[in-house]
Amino acid sequence: MQHFHRTSLAPDTVLTLADHFFAALGLSRGAADARSRSFNGTLGALTLSVKMEGGHYTFVEARTDQVGESRIDKNVKRFFNAVHRTVDPRHTIEAGY
Repeated sequence: MQHFHRTSLAPDTVLTLADHFFAALGLSRGAADARSRSFNGTLGALTLSVKMEGGHYTFVEARTDQVGESRIDKNVKRFFNAVHRTVDPRHTIEAGY
């Protein structure tokens, strides 16, 4: 699956958050460069990349090796929520129904 998120955080901050978040899930960090990370573990494989978009936004893209709504996909969404809470600590998850 492919997921994406836009944030006002700097790319380095997003990658630092990702390193801590996915390590806490037991995923080990694989190959990386200045703007991407890969993580592997029992949940599956994840590749996360960041790039500046429009000069003031960071585009975060996550690709997993799973199909459908797997546990790693749900955790990617939780990571995006953590990124959003870093920008706005008052942010809470609310049901859409």
